[in-house]
Amino acid sequence: MSRTIKVLLAEDQSMVREALAALLGLEEDIEVVAQVARGDEVLPAARAHAVDVALLDIEMPGATGIEAAALLHAELPAVKLVILTTFGRPGYLRSAMESGADAFLVKDAPAAQLAEAVRKVLTGERVIDPTLAAAALAEGANPLTDREREVLRAAADGSTNAELAATLHLSQGTVRNYLSTAIQKLAVRNRAEAVRVAREKGWL
Repeated sequence: MSRTIKVLLAEDQSMVREALAALLGLEEDIEVVAQVARGDEVLPAARAHAVDVALLDIEMPGATGIEAAALLHAELPAVKLVILTTFGRPGYLRSAMESGADAFLVKDAPAAQLAEAVRKVLTGERVIDPTLAAAALAEGANPLTDREREVLRAAADGSTNAELAATLHLSQGTVRNYLSTAIQKLAVRNRAEAVRVAREKGWL
């Protein structure tokens, strides 16, 4: 008999997490050995339970699923990473792949598809939702630099240029330049629109 695949499930919504755990638990060769609700709990739980595969939601407190994936990939490279998302944003797919993810699926995919993805990543395959893959190719690469993304993320709460400069340890002129460039690249009118568009595309 083949060995049981040990799975870590990271999802901040308890009902969704429990439903996914129950569905995966019906599979004879899969066991959910750990469940966490925060991104910063992923690495300790993966270590403690010696998991084979981590299923990571993108939107979580503590750290995003993509940030948790990057940390897991660096610290426990043998663990296979499956990113789950409610939001089919093309930029998320690109970020997930760059973080070392082995699979990228939407949460409403059938349970059998998710279980099959868990098995496939263990054999070295990559599993990507085809609709998301097509959208990511059509969308193209994230035009924002790391610094522009950092400034836009910090500006999302409505901080002034002076506040952003203090927070990011930059001059006000530099902050203004980064915001101006980001606004131009995204073809929008102001920073609020730039934040909204970048978020919608999964670029922040």
